[in-house]
Amino acid sequence: MKLQRYGAIAGLALAATLGLSACGSDNNEPTPGASASGSAAAVDCATGTLNAQGSSAQKNAMAEWIKAYQQKCQGSTINYEPTGSGAGVEAFKAGTADFAGSDSALKPEEQPQADAKCVGGKAIHLPMVIGPVAVAYNISGVDNLQLKPATLAKIFAGKVTKWDDAAIKADNPGATLPATTIQTVHRSEESGTTDNFTKFLSKTAEADWTFSNAKAWKAPGGTGAKGSDGVASKVKAADGSIGYMEWSFAENAGLKMTKIGNGAGEFAALTAESAGKTIAGAAVEGQGDDLKLKIDYNTKEAGAYPIVLATYEIVCSKGLAADKLKLVKGLLGYAASTEGQNSLTDLGYAPLPETVRAKVETAVKNLS
Repeated sequence: MKLQRYGAIAGLALAATLGLSACGSDNNEPTPGASASGSAAAVDCATGTLNAQGSSAQKNAMAEWIKAYQQKCQGSTINYEPTGSGAGVEAFKAGTADFAGSDSALKPEEQPQADAKCVGGKAIHLPMVIGPVAVAYNISGVDNLQLKPATLAKIFAGKVTKWDDAAIKADNPGATLPATTIQTVHRSEESGTTDNFTKFLSKTAEADWTFSNAKAWKAPGGTGAKGSDGVASKVKAADGSIGYMEWSFAENAGLKMTKIGNGAGEFAALTAESAGKTIAGAAVEGQGDDLKLKIDYNTKEAGAYPIVLATYEIVCSKGLAADKLKLVKGLLGYAASTEGQNSLTDLGYAPLPETVRAKVETAVKNLS
């Protein structure tokens, strides 16, 4: 199912983030907001305690939802630890997380272990947060850097080591580039953001990126940092550096962002409209209530920024403990509501397109 309606929706929703100077900060203290219409969402309140962990990309979104839900529903305690997608999935499989946040879908070999935690059911993927991945840089005297996927792959693979390399000059005709040594920064822990970034490289620059895709960084060299906030901090601190992170973290750190070559042969800047154009081409490839998305990184849509990700809540379709079920459905139901999704626009995220939001909302209601 193509998400044809999302281009306009994402453009409007993401545009609201552009003027915000504090989006994505680990120090943000989100406050619950009403829906765009001003009406409150109908919330299924429950009591008890939930423990979840995973994606740091959705940290601020989850904090917003938890705060709003707990204000609406007294007697609930919900803990979310932004330990990274890989750690979240492991915690879910180990039974120490009631649900996990992950910026990439379970691998085929992970699915049986996750399913084993769901008595009578399966572990399903519910996309809750959509956001683009920025490639941010810090090079003295250089603005408007643009890179083709093949050049980006060579940089992060360690094949191009100076900013005045011929490959980078070819992508930036007329620009004055220094002989500064390139310092790449990647995530140090397993991360769905890394999985999505390396998936983009493997799909668009196969000849230059030979490390496939994974949550763990496989290429040699570079400097590791924990979380997108850690990557942003290291890039900001070192001249000649470049790293990948969720858009809101790059915005919050005041970093310059690279224009990225797309399948249409253009260099696209990361903007509201350009990110929305790529999500518009995503397809739902899961079955039933399993709503995995397939993103076309080689999109030929004019003006599309091609590096985007979806963060999933991985949860049991059936088999949730009785003392957890109602609270999981209450929290995730609020997150999937129009109010819950609209609250993301002030935090550097985009709400789900309505066609997908409605499917996620139904899938939450079907949890048992």
